Amino acid sequence: MSDVIVLDIGRKALMMVLLLGGPMLIIALVVGLAISIFQAATQINEMTMTFIPKLVAVGLAMLFFLPWMLQEFKSFFIELMGLIPQVLR
Repeated sequence: MSDVIVLDIGRKALMMVLLLGGPMLIIALVVGLAISIFQAATQINEMTMTFIPKLVAVGLAMLFFLPWMLQEFKSFFIELMGLIPQVLR
């Protein structure tokens, strides 16, 4: 097993994590920023006010992006299974 193959698999895995987690993180960031601006404008300092909207937004984003995420993960998994003979040499 070559070091290049291991590094390539690690790089692809990290890219997959960023690709699959990115949309939910961006949506949570945007919702949190909008709620923070609302709280600053109205001077409401309730810490739990940010939790529920973020949770709902990320849940809806997950439902929306889930088919695409599963397809991306499936193609990555198939590619990994195809690399098994190279890794075992």
